[in-house]
Amino acid sequence: MIDALGSSLTWKVEGLEHLRFEGEGRRPIMAFWHGRVLTATYYFRQRGIVVMISENFDGEWIARIIERFGFRTSRGSTSRGGRRALLQLKREMDRGRPSGFAVDGPRGPARKAQPGAVWLAKLTGNPVVPFHMEASRYWSLKSWDRTQIPMPFSTVALSVGAPIEVPAEADEATLEAKRVELEQSLFALERRTAAMMT
Repeated sequence: MIDALGSSLTWKVEGLEHLRFEGEGRRPIMAFWHGRVLTATYYFRQRGIVVMISENFDGEWIARIIERFGFRTSRGSTSRGGRRALLQLKREMDRGRPSGFAVDGPRGPARKAQPGAVWLAKLTGNPVVPFHMEASRYWSLKSWDRTQIPMPFSTVALSVGAPIEVPAEADEATLEAKRVELEQSLFALERRTAAMMT
């Protein structure tokens, strides 16, 4: 179903140079809102990205879906198993794999960035790279994150923001400032993708 839907979509894309999949020896920590997991799964398929997925029931079925699209998973969340999952993500990034975070997951509140991606950036020296996707026509699920499902043959705008660097010596105040910077960047990318549709 996701394959069929995804193949019908038209894409407007900007900012891919920020993802740095090759060169420099570093990999992005890709950060996005949970409500865009379906479009993100299709667009970034088959790139070996490692995604933190919660250990609850919802996480189980999401993991099964995204693994079919070439993603790897690290199981845990900010509320359960988070430290273990972050260490696994660090190991995967040390092996040269990019990672992905739905930063307001697994249960919200929606559009409130949790600190996991920022912590991982401190641990690994890799930048957090925010992105947002917005469909021209879509359905919204009645879930906490209002998951967006593009209608067939709609257009999806993808905007990737500038990398956010987190120093290895960052203290709690710096980590919080970087978390807020990430959140504000995602809000700006929401506005940018809306403008790309006009």
